[in-house]
Amino acid sequence: MTGPVAADIAAGGLAADAPLPRHPRFVSLEGGEGAGKTTVLNALREALLHTGAEVVSTREPGGTPLAEQIRELLLHPGDEKPSAETELLLMFAARAQHVRGTILPALERGAWVISDRFTDSSYAYQGGGRGLDPAFIAELERRVVGLRPGLTLLLDLGVAQGRERTRGRDLVFGQTPDRIERERDDFFEQVRRAFLARARAEPERVRVVDASQPAQAVADDAVAILRLFMARSAAEQAS
Repeated sequence: MTGPVAADIAAGGLAADAPLPRHPRFVSLEGGEGAGKTTVLNALREALLHTGAEVVSTREPGGTPLAEQIRELLLHPGDEKPSAETELLLMFAARAQHVRGTILPALERGAWVISDRFTDSSYAYQGGGRGLDPAFIAELERRVVGLRPGLTLLLDLGVAQGRERTRGRDLVFGQTPDRIERERDDFFEQVRRAFLARARAEPERVRVVDASQPAQAVADDAVAILRLFMARSAAEQAS
């Protein structure tokens, strides 16, 4: 994606009637807590590096120094709980900086970008979990993000299993849950339903991976999907 479309995004949004472009070298990973996104991201990165590609691995919220500062505001369990609207707007503030500071420059120079979370997380967490209007999220997506990944891998895992994994991880690494990780199970059930609804609505872009499998099997499935996606994209460009 080069030229006028990228320039429109960098300038602050697309025309109201323009479809959001999907970039074929932009991959996002989505899923609930404990789904194993870090393991899959590393496997995808290695697979792409073996092709000789430059790969930029990043995350949300975060991905630039300023966006990482916003991440701290969002996830630190402080005394004042942000409203759902505040949480959403901070997420998009970090994402706007992430897109312009990291994602677009990498795509423009020909690199692949793999992001641990992107805008689908806002539809799931702030839309499904917090109950905010998806139309409001879509308007923010259009105005301040302006693009979607070419491929999104949704690592789907039951809430109970995911919570068990995160508790084990926190014990091993001495971590404490962040503000969102401290939410109740019913919140995460709503998040999971919203993610799966996104996958049903966009099956060509959002591919569901069974994350209840052992970590290596999940990573292998994800890499296989990526390779098929790359082959299909190459065939489309050649035709």
